[in-house]
Amino acid sequence: MTQDIFLVDSHCHLDFPDFAEERDAIVARAAETGVGTMVTISTRVERIESLIALAETYPQVYATVGTHPQNAGEEPDVPTSDLVRWSAAEKIVGIGEAGLDYFYDKAPRDTQAAVFRRHIAAARETGLPLVIHARDADDDMRQILEEETGKGAFPFVLHCFSSGPALAETGLALGGFVSFSGILTFKKSDALREIAAAVPLDRLLVETDAPYLAPMPFRGKRNEPAYVRHTAEVLAGVKGVDLAALATVTSDNFFRLFSKVPDPRRRKDAA
Repeated sequence: MTQDIFLVDSHCHLDFPDFAEERDAIVARAAETGVGTMVTISTRVERIESLIALAETYPQVYATVGTHPQNAGEEPDVPTSDLVRWSAAEKIVGIGEAGLDYFYDKAPRDTQAAVFRRHIAAARETGLPLVIHARDADDDMRQILEEETGKGAFPFVLHCFSSGPALAETGLALGGFVSFSGILTFKKSDALREIAAAVPLDRLLVETDAPYLAPMPFRGKRNEPAYVRHTAEVLAGVKGVDLAALATVTSDNFFRLFSKVPDPRRRKDAA
């Protein structure tokens, strides 16, 4: 077992069918590569009970509650009160993922925005971090974040960041975090690596978004939480630090943002 580092996969989808037949093995492989905590992300509130049950199966796995923007048309009317109610569950540690996706445009844009704003309200009310999905919607995302922060600050992370520098700058200015996935490792991601270089170390997270976006050298294959180490290695190089330092700082950042998640490193130190 790899004991030299501790990493967090801040965003994966362990409930997806891709993992159904070997979920125990996937969680075990993650541990073997130093991944000590994982967050499996909600995409439909209607499935939240099964997501909670999955998280309760594994001590190192936690979950969020929310509606993915691609599914906003299926769940256009979930009230903020429902998100707040579900967030009281012990294993629910965040809100989302919610946001804007103009690449696939699977739900009307005004519906996506309305659903997104209700998730923001839930994050503001609960103090739990909002996991934000933004794709090909930089201008509208910046506008909503600025408008909503004006009503009261809320914790958030721009997950699987693949947008332009202006959105990163806005997110950071509003107190948010930026999370990078396997996209950062792709050969043609020089512009994204430039953005990552400019993000302060204390605002960075790493993730897989598994089963999607496997990093090099696994690109094109099914992704899994164990592979977050490869993204962390590239991000460490971008930031000019070694992997151990990058693992420590991104894990520290995660537990600061996702404050409901207990830090197993502290339990180990206490023992």
